[in-house]
Amino acid sequence: MSQTKWHFWVIGVVALVWNAVGALDYLMTQTQNESYMSGFTPVQLEFFYGLPAWTIAAWAIGVWGGVVGAILLLLKRRAAIWAFAASIAGIVVTNFQNYALANGMEVAGDAFSLGLSAAIFVIAIALFLYARAMHQRGVLR
Repeated sequence: MSQTKWHFWVIGVVALVWNAVGALDYLMTQTQNESYMSGFTPVQLEFFYGLPAWTIAAWAIGVWGGVVGAILLLLKRRAAIWAFAASIAGIVVTNFQNYALANGMEVAGDAFSLGLSAAIFVIAIALFLYARAMHQRGVLR
């Protein structure tokens, strides 16, 4: 097996930091951290705190799947592929609930929020594809 390329470590660390930020957001929202949540409007807080349990579970899978995927990627484990796939599934379910079944467009449908949701989805897919490529190249075992 050849030496691991520099981009592997950069992408792995950036993926871990990116997903850790998502995990922090999830934790602060779920614990209703007053300082963190003070930047949201009362309508947004009602939306976040009123999410159905299944949506919170999907959100958790999306967030923690990304964190676990990044850790497994850095450990060169092919299970990173499955963790990133779980993360994508969680993101899809969460966004479906927020934007198709609920009034998420009214509550947080500004350009920044929509762009961030799209970026999260695109990055999750990119990480999945990268992990799969690294497995195909023999980097992940």
